[in-house]
Amino acid sequence: METKKMCMALFTGSLDKLTAAGVILSGAVADDMDIDIYVLLQGARAFLKDVADKPEMLNMAENANLRKEFEQGLKRLNVMPWIEFFREAKQMGNIKIHICGLAGKLWGGEKLEDFVEIADDIVGINEYITKAQQADIHLLI
Repeated sequence: METKKMCMALFTGSLDKLTAAGVILSGAVADDMDIDIYVLLQGARAFLKDVADKPEMLNMAENANLRKEFEQGLKRLNVMPWIEFFREAKQMGNIKIHICGLAGKLWGGEKLEDFVEIADDIVGINEYITKAQQADIHLLI
């Protein structure tokens, strides 16, 4: 059977959506999918070395007043931080994390070294569009 391909455009920089993306990523890895993640716009900020491991630097997509309750729920359920979902999935499966060059520059990320160690490269938007066209599943988060 042919390996399924998933393409994820991750434009969000919010704690709740990054956590959701991490959970989805874990499921896709468990299903042995090949996964390409394109980190766009505010997502690029979240993947910066000085931001990724600091959830206090991330906003909430909706209902900012629920942040404390959301964080308490994650802690109570022993849910790992969003970036750990990505790190763990990267160790377990065929995942490539691509940073959009323009998005990176918006937040001061000029070089690959400016981003977390799991980022594979910095690319132009055309690479994302090509992979999205080839994917069995395409998600925009």
